[in-house]
Amino acid sequence: MGGGAELRPVTTRPGPGARLARLVTELTAPAVLVSLLILTVSWHSARRPGQGLAWGLLATLFVTGIPFAYIVGGVRRGRLTDHHVGRREQRRAPLLVGLGSVAAGLALLAVFGAPRPVLALAVAGLVGLVVAVSVSHWWKMSIHSAVAAGTLVILTLTFGTRLVVAAPLLAVVGWSRVRLRDHTVAQVVAGAALGALIAAGVFGPLR
Repeated sequence: MGGGAELRPVTTRPGPGARLARLVTELTAPAVLVSLLILTVSWHSARRPGQGLAWGLLATLFVTGIPFAYIVGGVRRGRLTDHHVGRREQRRAPLLVGLGSVAAGLALLAVFGAPRPVLALAVAGLVGLVVAVSVSHWWKMSIHSAVAAGTLVILTLTFGTRLVVAAPLLAVVGWSRVRLRDHTVAQVVAGAALGALIAAGVFGPLR
């Protein structure tokens, strides 16, 4: 994963394809997918729906809420170009903030006795952030694709192999990132592979 060519945000040619790619990118943003995944896994693993919602909201606050609030604040202050943090050199601080927030959330979840799948999900998120911080120092891997692939693997492990039919959606997510010129095909493929590997290798055994 050497320095390699890195794509800079550029104006994408207008048209239906670009609009669709932008819509897909927004709907599958890491904060969106991870929040929905946390709430789903929490609800499924808790004995009572109310407990599942409580665990899910607590985990979501630390895993996506605080990090995304930091990103939005950075955009408003002009330190970050956009809420997807399109420039690789701007990613380090948001990822480190996310790392600290997830670690703090994981500690609280463990102290209060959160269900094992919720803890496993938080640990997988922590490992994913460590990898993202490391890789982003050298290369702009697609976090969209990593989170999308990890989400599919975790949902499959939780609800069964019938969800594998949703695998083609990963290609749609990857297409949107390439179509908008935010990533190369290699960055999309690498992100998806690492996301799936972390989900299977961390969440799978710990759940």
